[in-house]
Amino acid sequence: MYDEEKKESKWATAVSIAGRIAGMGLAVAAAVLMATASQCTVYAAYGARPRTVTYSDFPPFVYLVVAASIAAFLEAIAIFLVVWKKGKDKTAKVLMPLLGVAVPALLYSGTGAAFAAVSDMSYCSANGRRVSVCAGGIGGSNFCSQVHISVYLSLAAAVVVSVAEVVRGVGGSASGGDSDSDSSSSSESGGCDHGCHHKH
Repeated sequence: MYDEEKKESKWATAVSIAGRIAGMGLAVAAAVLMATASQCTVYAAYGARPRTVTYSDFPPFVYLVVAASIAAFLEAIAIFLVVWKKGKDKTAKVLMPLLGVAVPALLYSGTGAAFAAVSDMSYCSANGRRVSVCAGGIGGSNFCSQVHISVYLSLAAAVVVSVAEVVRGVGGSASGGDSDSDSSSSSESGGCDHGCHHKH
């Protein structure tokens, strides 16, 4: 029974590490894709001059890049603590719960802010009219595609990291239960030995 639970705990740890690596990769991809969506020339519309729209024109997109980058860095630290420190180091015991909260929070907040901005990607033209960046025929389709993909990658990273954290918690509680059962069984056997001694 103990061996089966130990195997289950190792399996949970392996799945958690794989999820963290996948989440870190998705977060990096989201940040890079959004940051490179910076050369979208919007041609003259309503008499306005041609101009280039970048992700930096939208503060929520900038926040997504920053949040995803920080989340990826923190997730790399978490992977290091789990793989090389085995999560048993004092630093690991303090940092792991904080990282488990901070990384999903950054990813979800960045994704939420970007989702809100995606619904209205427009700029003010020279004559005061709002021009949609994603409107067909003004050169914004490529930019918009990258932005949308980046947002969904960030959401996927948030979900994967959250699942990895849940799996890690389940595996940790299982191993904790093992140690408790071991201590209780040893105390019971100790009592039996003592009783048998007494009889002899």
